[in-house]
Amino acid sequence: MGFLDRLLDLVKKRETAGLSPDAAGLKIVAEAFDPVVADSAVLAASPDWVSTAPAVLRHHLLLPPDRLAEAAPILAQDGYELREQGISDGFARVLAVRVQVVDALHCAQERSRMAGLAQRLGGDALGWDAQQPEPTA
Repeated sequence: MGFLDRLLDLVKKRETAGLSPDAAGLKIVAEAFDPVVADSAVLAASPDWVSTAPAVLRHHLLLPPDRLAEAAPILAQDGYELREQGISDGFARVLAVRVQVVDALHCAQERSRMAGLAQRLGGDALGWDAQQPEPTA
């Protein structure tokens, strides 16, 4: 592992602050399933979203079941974990999940990337949501 890889790992660990996709007490703080609404508008309209805190970003995808093995390593290259949710109308409902600090630019980029990947594999990208821990009183 080179210096740059170690530096990127350090930045990622600081950015995610120990949050995991399976953490207790997560709630959806923003969701974008309407392609007409900009990600920046979605985030601006989300009173519960904390812009400086890490979030679990979940992209909802429909993929052909026989293409999941192809999708998983592609998504893993950028730190996403592919989680199967079930089968619906012959497609696998899956989540591409990772922890990051969420901002409009990265949400828009990743939404576009997910749409391209889903289309290339014969599926569809439905949208995304972001989860953050409920504030402690």
